[in-house]
Amino acid sequence: MRSDRIPGYTHGTEEIPDAPISMDEFERLQQAVLFDEDDEEYLQMAGDVLEDQIDDVLDVWYGFVADHDFLVYYFANGEGNPDEEYLDRVRERFGQWIRDTCETPYDEDWLNYQFEIGRRHTREKKNEVDDADAVDHIDMRYLVAFIYPITATIREFLADSDLSDEDVDAMYHAWFKSIVLQVTLWSYPYVPDENW
Repeated sequence: MRSDRIPGYTHGTEEIPDAPISMDEFERLQQAVLFDEDDEEYLQMAGDVLEDQIDDVLDVWYGFVADHDFLVYYFANGEGNPDEEYLDRVRERFGQWIRDTCETPYDEDWLNYQFEIGRRHTREKKNEVDDADAVDHIDMRYLVAFIYPITATIREFLADSDLSDEDVDAMYHAWFKSIVLQVTLWSYPYVPDENW
């Protein structure tokens, strides 16, 4: 599906406010996670490897959520049942997020959208773009905890290629760095500005 047809996907549009940090500050965050130009190249390589596997990746991730009632809770309607329409809309954006993770360099539009993703996990904007009736906030502890499954499970998909073990390892570590970087950005609306 083309990104401009994904419900609620507003990356690069005027709807997204500017990031509350400068590009210089963002570059320092990249340095803090050891993210460099080599990682950009390996993420682009990972994007090529993952493109035809995105649905399979999402099946694994959605299966993980479905196996844990306390995670399904964040996608349930007012009656406590999983909101399938909400889950489907989020899934389409999640697939595009995989592409956006691999498409570098990370420019101002990308940075701005990361803060939007963070807001969409909190009372500030959760459910808004999908007009959903789910709980209005995802607890920050699960954003942080999800770093591991979102990272660990990607390796087998990266290895499903003709690339060398060294390339797979480099793609994996570039992905890991990017996920830590993104979750750091997503944490912004959860804490007072002076603490972030």
